[in-house]
Amino acid sequence: MKMFQTNRLAGAALAGTVIASLMSITAGIDISAIAASDVIHRDVAVIGGGASGAYGAVRLSQLGKSVVVVERKPVLGGHTETYTDPVSGNSTEMGVVAWYDTPTVKNFFASLNVGLKTTDVQRAGFTTLTTIPVDFRTGELVTSIYEGNVTQGLLNYAAQVAKYPYLEDGFNLTYPVPADLLLPFGEFVKKYDIAGAIQVITVFANGIGRILDQLTLYVFKLVSLQAIVALQEGNYQSAVSGKNHEIYEAAQAKLGADALVNSQVLAVQRNATGSGVAVLVNTPTGVKLIKAKKLLLAIPPKLDNLAGFDLDATERALFGQIQNVGYYAAIINDTGIPDAVELRNFGVDSPWNVPALPGPYFIQAANTAGLFSVKYNSPVQISDDQVKTEIVAALNRVKAAGSVNTTAVTTPHFVEYHSHAPFAFNVPAAAIQDGFYTHLYALQGRKNTFWTGAAFHAQDSSKLWEFTEKLLPAITEGI
Repeated sequence: MKMFQTNRLAGAALAGTVIASLMSITAGIDISAIAASDVIHRDVAVIGGGASGAYGAVRLSQLGKSVVVVERKPVLGGHTETYTDPVSGNSTEMGVVAWYDTPTVKNFFASLNVGLKTTDVQRAGFTTLTTIPVDFRTGELVTSIYEGNVTQGLLNYAAQVAKYPYLEDGFNLTYPVPADLLLPFGEFVKKYDIAGAIQVITVFANGIGRILDQLTLYVFKLVSLQAIVALQEGNYQSAVSGKNHEIYEAAQAKLGADALVNSQVLAVQRNATGSGVAVLVNTPTGVKLIKAKKLLLAIPPKLDNLAGFDLDATERALFGQIQNVGYYAAIINDTGIPDAVELRNFGVDSPWNVPALPGPYFIQAANTAGLFSVKYNSPVQISDDQVKTEIVAALNRVKAAGSVNTTAVTTPHFVEYHSHAPFAFNVPAAAIQDGFYTHLYALQGRKNTFWTGAAFHAQDSSKLWEFTEKLLPAITEGI
């Protein structure tokens, strides 16, 4: 692979077809006029600095490869967002709460000198707060909540998910795909007497949308056997500092100028012959042209998220089938709700009282007096303004119904807000049975491009680090 060596021969080789192709999809930007100082030569360009991209970039660097990461947000870390109150210094996790106790997790933290501790994963939903069960559609109290045998329900669930150990590593499905995996989860719950654990599973599956309608395959991916075992053994891990985003702050510091944050990909041209890739990026210091030998894509592979990419017909056909839900996190104040209280969503007429969505999963007292954490889910992606409006409306319905003792007439304000959409990627059962994931995985390595992220495995940082780690030998081969 000579084309993308860090010498000026690369510039000469690119000046032809690739330049013309990039110019045709970048509104006439004159790429040939880009100064030599704005051309970045790297072994691997990583697009997306979330869990998968940040991990991949750091590990490639540790393996002696030159990298550059392009991230549209001001920081790396994706859905791992920690809010720290500026007055008290207390922190609240708005995204990833914990990781598994695995060698990959431990090694990554150790390599960046970030401490780990065993954590109480109940912060994800099983709290010591006073829980007030409400149906956020009406604001009314839910006075009769389904109670089953939680232990037996979890045992039954674990026994079923254990039948498919290959799901722990990806979507390496067997064909024909087992019928149980393609059942709506509500039917699966009835079939295998799992109802006693449905509230526990729902908490761990926050973000999946209407869980009873989702295919069992996707519930298994989000609430995996590894997750159940970690819950039983109580060995989830989090940052010693109490701020999980610290691992990505360390990653960003490690990458330094090779982390192009607040940056947007304008166009991507990949050479199918194995000669390399070119990525045109708009950064805070101007337009840059990245010339790399290989590309690691770690962004959601939705068509509207890949504008400017030279997708071929196969990629468009696959990515066009991917669906998702909307998942959002907020910290609010001036709620009028007493501290040490959480309002939790129970659908009064839903099977086993699973949350009725769209709506908040909970409005929960955070680690700082007066602040409340909110997780909101919509079965379809909606605007941030609509999410905020709906959160306030849901809270007001609870107060109007008298379901909580309010301390004052207040107007809630958003202290911090993050969209986790698109979330919970999925495709229809027919597509899965027709080999969707076999075709998706066949994209690995084509056109010098490798793919990682939740759509390729699970909405789970620990698992995505494992998945990305297994890609590294193929990415580094020949460079």
